[in-house]
Amino acid sequence: MRGPFHPEPTIPSPHASRLHASPHNSAGPCQGVQDRRPAAEHGLSSVISGAPPIAPVPAQSAGRKRRDQLPLLLPSWLAAGDALMGLSASKAALRATTNEPTEPEPKHLADLIQYINGTNMSVAHLADVLSEKTGSSSWVVVFKALVTVHHLMVYGNERFIQHLASRSSLFTLHNFLDKSVIEGYTMSAFIRRYSKYLNEKSLAYRLMGSDITKTKRGPDGVMRTMNTKKLLNTLPVIQIQFDALLNFNANADGLTNGIVHAAFMLLFKDSLRLFAAYNEGILNLLDKYFDMGKKQCRESLDIYIKFLERMTKLARFLKVAEQAGIDQNDIPYLSQVSTSLVCL
Repeated sequence: MRGPFHPEPTIPSPHASRLHASPHNSAGPCQGVQDRRPAAEHGLSSVISGAPPIAPVPAQSAGRKRRDQLPLLLPSWLAAGDALMGLSASKAALRATTNEPTEPEPKHLADLIQYINGTNMSVAHLADVLSEKTGSSSWVVVFKALVTVHHLMVYGNERFIQHLASRSSLFTLHNFLDKSVIEGYTMSAFIRRYSKYLNEKSLAYRLMGSDITKTKRGPDGVMRTMNTKKLLNTLPVIQIQFDALLNFNANADGLTNGIVHAAFMLLFKDSLRLFAAYNEGILNLLDKYFDMGKKQCRESLDIYIKFLERMTKLARFLKVAEQAGIDQNDIPYLSQVSTSLVCL
């Protein structure tokens, strides 16, 4: 007589069986520029042992086996992730990164935001699911995974980007190329540049200990009140992140689908916040310039010249934003910057 059948926990996703185990490294909390210690690997045994018991499934009559009773073998890290982060968050992450050539659905993104904003659970396994998706050969899946990660960086709880920054590496997509479809060549180039920006955004958080796009602004804000030494260390980090953003190098005609358009909109939002911090840092630098020593003056002058160059690139980026349909009221006017310091 056939005993009760106990299927393994499954995620109802057509892509789940394509995933494979991929351990990731994670370092401790951000400790500023000096914290570059090797990361320790996550252990999952405690997560698995703490999972709730699975209710038994009633036995079926001989010769009958329902399809939903057949076990779907999942990677151990994904099964453990479900026990920790909840089935709904796993499903939302997988459904946000399907092979449909459309942007991640707002409903799934909202579910993920609600999860990381409203619980005290670890975000490590959510990051694992999305990181695993970037290993796909499909430009659609990879691009949607990157957009989802960026969305969570911008709108999610700070602990998500903090976790990403603690990893020894994030995305290694500098050689990514999808040759399976004609559109794959163009989109792969965007993916390579986009992933580099997300890497730089994560690294900037690690080096500065915060997301500079979310810090307090104004006369008594972070960048306006920063001391000279820290200012000279921080502005180059902002410059590198700003370069990676502007190097996305999109034009209005190139925003041909919802995925690349969603990426551009997130970059546009970041560009405004990043430039605001960058600009306030430069104003602080100019206020302090004539009180600096000779070496610091040379460093400041180099930073200021690079700032002027990036102003030109930003103007082009904002022109693309206008052509892409972004309301002109949401696009800042860039006034002419003084070059008098360069002529001294």
